Amino acid sequence: MKECDPFAVSQTLMARIQKGAFLTVKAGESLNAMTIGWGLIGIIWQRPVFMVAVRDSRHTFTIIEKASDFTVSVPTSDMKEALMFCGTKSGRNVDKFEALGLVPMAAKQTVSPVIKLKGIHLECLIRFRAPMNPALLDKALEELYPAKDYHTLYFGEIVACYETDAS
Repeated sequence: MKECDPFAVSQTLMARIQKGAFLTVKAGESLNAMTIGWGLIGIIWQRPVFMVAVRDSRHTFTIIEKASDFTVSVPTSDMKEALMFCGTKSGRNVDKFEALGLVPMAAKQTVSPVIKLKGIHLECLIRFRAPMNPALLDKALEELYPAKDYHTLYFGEIVACYETDAS
């Protein structure tokens, strides 16, 4: 495990996230991972922050609403099939960890684990959550919400960032 500065690896992070990354959330006994394809990294409230958006129709939403944190595991090796599975199957119906043989690995500072893989991991404490108000959404973006299942934005303070190999 190699500690890293999230801003020093931000270009790599964002390029890889566009290809898919795992958002993992645990609250109580509930654990789920979903695929994300975008997010934001920056500074707000004088803290390093990663913002992720989760639609209220997703199973992950029911867990993250009870959680105090989340993790993002960004693979640097090919995990296309696992990312596709986690992006198309619901944790309501299948244990994604069991189905894919994904191994949750204890995080350093969050309850939510990271996924054991070759990649970069962010551990984030939720500092703010904001449901989207559709009345404030630019009309040009409405087509992205045909089911009216808007996102809630989760701003997580990055409390740990590190790289791991697959072993």
